[in-house]
Amino acid sequence: MSSSSAPPLRVCFVCLGNICRSPTAEGVLRSQLQRHGLSQRVQVESAGTADYHVGALPDHRARAAAAARGVQRNSRARQFVREDGQRLDYVLAMDRANLDALAASAPSAEARAKLRLFRSFDPAAPPGAEVPDPYYGGADGFEHVLDLCEAAAECFIAQLRSEHGW
Repeated sequence: MSSSSAPPLRVCFVCLGNICRSPTAEGVLRSQLQRHGLSQRVQVESAGTADYHVGALPDHRARAAAAARGVQRNSRARQFVREDGQRLDYVLAMDRANLDALAASAPSAEARAKLRLFRSFDPAAPPGAEVPDPYYGGADGFEHVLDLCEAAAECFIAQLRSEHGW
């Protein structure tokens, strides 16, 4: 896939409701891919394992924190479906509970092999590190999520460059 004519890689970030963490990670990765000149090589999306917020915009606090850093997020929440596991190249969960839910519903070993915790790409993160859910906290939780996503996204891009010869 090192050719510029190769189809783009497909990455999906997954949290529970798809209104805080996963759309934040989606926006951060899109911004960093654009900065690195790689936005044509990777398609980025997000989803939730639950259907609580289908059709909703990201949480207003997540949008405000992201916008303050120049990251725009206006996608609509959707639920992850089994077929996503087949069409995506990377499915990056925000926490262990969602990773376990994705693994339990994966239609095949091939689909399960695409699953990872997002922070597992960051060598500075401890093993099994999660992106905490900021929903029930204050604005500082959304800032912390952005910090974690920015660090993990840079490392993820470095790994993609290495794996795919970019």
